[in-house]
Amino acid sequence: MEIGELTYFTIRFFKEVFRRPYEFKEFLRQCYSIGNRSLLLVGITGFIIGLVLTLQTRPTLMEFGAVSWMPSMVGISIVREIGPMITALVCAGKIGSGIGAELGSMRVTEQIDAMEVSGTNPFKYLVVTRVMATTLMIPLLVIFGDAIALYGSYLVEHLKGDVSFALYFNQVFDSLEFGDIVPATVKSFFFGLAIGLVGCFKGYYCKKGTAGVGIAANSAVVFTSLLLFIIDFIAVFVADIFYDL
Repeated sequence: MEIGELTYFTIRFFKEVFRRPYEFKEFLRQCYSIGNRSLLLVGITGFIIGLVLTLQTRPTLMEFGAVSWMPSMVGISIVREIGPMITALVCAGKIGSGIGAELGSMRVTEQIDAMEVSGTNPFKYLVVTRVMATTLMIPLLVIFGDAIALYGSYLVEHLKGDVSFALYFNQVFDSLEFGDIVPATVKSFFFGLAIGLVGCFKGYYCKKGTAGVGIAANSAVVFTSLLLFIIDFIAVFVADIFYDL
């Protein structure tokens, strides 16, 4: 039943996107709020991922005498899968729960009802702007997280193997292909769409008073995380079909 309600909510979102008025100022405010609020967390997470991935993988590659492949392996792993997925999960916890709690508190305090009575379209102002902002900002946060993760990996290689900055990143970019970057970027837009839609859906239809706000925030994170794994599987499956053609 909840899946059906979310489907209807998604259809309504796509209908409202193309209708006037366009809440451009609120959209920009949400972009700044979402991006600025998550930048530090994404950066720290990406940096640690780069450090840990390199530290864990380096001894194994040294056993096979393939430590020179480290930049290529880390670059492909982070850009293709680890970077987009981990960043999306972090943003699901940070942004998704925040949107769910914010709209949930507005629902239980009857602010959304007041907007409807006053003739304002709360769905347009509250939901569309936030979903569009997450759809735009998540790919940018993924790119930022990937760059920080690769820099963290470079630091380990520089300290352990005395690899220069130019050599490390030349190997990274030489190993990356068009087919590695495009699918990862495209699916990050869908990650952002899922985070915004589920967070807004849980908050917009929040019930059971103030206790429902916590439930909305918590369920938004859980439901979004599950949906991200499903989207990631579909994206990888579709990309694999195109690789075979």
